[in-house]
Amino acid sequence: MTEPNIFTAFLPAAERAAYGRSARNRVSRSDHSHFEAGRDRPDPIGVIERQSATRVPELVPIRYGRMLESPFRFYRGAAAIMAMDLGRFPDTGLRVQLCGDAHLLNFRLLASPERHLVFDINDFDETLDGPFEWDVKRLAASFVIAARANGFPVKEQNSAVQTCVQAYRERMREFAGMGTLDIWYAQDDTDHMRKLLASSMDKEARRRADEATAKARTRTHLQAFAKLTEASAEGRRIAPDPPLITPLRDLTAESGAAEQEKELQVILDDYAHTLSAERRHLLRHYRLVDIARKVVGVGSVGTRCWILLLLGRDDDDPLLLQAKEAQESVLAAHTHGERYDNQGRRVVSGQRLIQTTSDIFLGWTHVVGLDGHERDFYVRQLRDWKGIARPETMGPDLLRLFARLCGASLARAHARSGDPVAIATYLGGSDRFDRALTVFAQAYADQNERDFAALGAASRSGRVTVEEL
Repeated sequence: MTEPNIFTAFLPAAERAAYGRSARNRVSRSDHSHFEAGRDRPDPIGVIERQSATRVPELVPIRYGRMLESPFRFYRGAAAIMAMDLGRFPDTGLRVQLCGDAHLLNFRLLASPERHLVFDINDFDETLDGPFEWDVKRLAASFVIAARANGFPVKEQNSAVQTCVQAYRERMREFAGMGTLDIWYAQDDTDHMRKLLASSMDKEARRRADEATAKARTRTHLQAFAKLTEASAEGRRIAPDPPLITPLRDLTAESGAAEQEKELQVILDDYAHTLSAERRHLLRHYRLVDIARKVVGVGSVGTRCWILLLLGRDDDDPLLLQAKEAQESVLAAHTHGERYDNQGRRVVSGQRLIQTTSDIFLGWTHVVGLDGHERDFYVRQLRDWKGIARPETMGPDLLRLFARLCGASLARAHARSGDPVAIATYLGGSDRFDRALTVFAQAYADQNERDFAALGAASRSGRVTVEEL
């Protein structure tokens, strides 16, 4: 379990460094190599089932179906299992605002409000205050799992992990020497990414990087609008694609749909109050015209998620928002972090703290549903210049380049919320921590495969119901 947060940023640098060095007495760098499930480890399928109990029942089989597609897809849906595992071991006590689900597919190209492309963390559903190494370990293990899926030998798997962790450690060292505002303003735009990778990018890597950048710029809200909507007698409306996208009008009887639409209008109205005044003014230029339930991701499948279609001047002036249910972070049971009265606010606060440029429409709300249950939501734009990595298409060299980007980006996120001097001193100048996490990542990838097999057995025995789409 973690110790209460000790905020060290106001102390002299020498004292902050001493605090980081003393953390080695709690957990040495080499100790991070250790992972053993133990006989008292709770049933991993039970952990997933407890999450499923609070979700939309008819969507839960889709979640299991997606998790059974591959060990990597399972890993994406098993953040609660890994949080349980990490929480059973001693930690450094060097706390940051954690992403909470820092696997490699949660790093991608995003659009800043100034319309620049930046590389950053994308998913914050599990964000919470906790020990920095939990994010690094989840990211490291994801590279082993992805490399195994590509058939890479162990040497190449380990190389990706070491590259990732080394980039984290070296960039944290850079931040330790920077001023507070310089750290806050730092961002990984395309120019910085090229500089970071210049020494190791060959012609093919540059081509792939340019291609990914160009593709991300095409993934605008207008592209999403064209893909997700269709013309109707009433105007542009969300196109059904059940069960993945189901318009509200198709989910309930006409009377029930009207009541649910009122509920979602309340979500929208209350959410607007969490925006700054100028953004509330901007939102008032749009009117809500359609709503649909959407199935998203892997680990999030079954949580309530709505697409809200708003139109401005006319049918060619859309705004697509996503209102996603926010439940308690999977980390909450394993840390002594701050407890929030609204889980949507937790997600938004965490995102604003560790992401360099957040969506201008990012906000939160709370609603009492027609079923009497109280639920929290956070709201953001559905899509805005998102470039998503495809690790299955990467060779070993390209995967290492991506690992370097992810490790460096995670260090930037942690340096904003934690103490980079203490963390950098703890990590030190040697590769001891890097090598330890390589051993850990291999061990945890093995455990992930065993848990994946356990879910398959639960499906075959009828313990869980699976739907493949």
